[in-house]
Amino acid sequence: MTAPRVRLPAMHRAAATALLAWRFVRALVVAGVQTAWLIVRAGPRGNAPATGFIRVPVAPMSPQGMAALACLVSLTPGTSVIDVDADAHALVLHLLDERSAEAVVTGLRRDFEPALIAWFGTDAP
Repeated sequence: MTAPRVRLPAMHRAAATALLAWRFVRALVVAGVQTAWLIVRAGPRGNAPATGFIRVPVAPMSPQGMAALACLVSLTPGTSVIDVDADAHALVLHLLDERSAEAVVTGLRRDFEPALIAWFGTDAP
């Protein structure tokens, strides 16, 4: 049985959408610059950053919310979603620079989760 969605008034959802759009564009620019810098810094000598995989627990949300979150994360340069585990509320990410794992998780939770919870959140534990 699927947990019911927590619905906020339309104005709150509209504000959440505008905020999410702004934060996503900002994330695109910042991550794009950071990714370009990693590539330039590696140079022809091949000093590539250490790539890696991390599992990120996320707030409970519907499968549609998880899909939207996965799309936002994958569209952000330097990150790719490898697996979406909607039952466990977790994403498996591939990071271009594993040293940035903490910043990626913090940014995901701060910038993307709140607006997606407004639209797709559940009251499931």
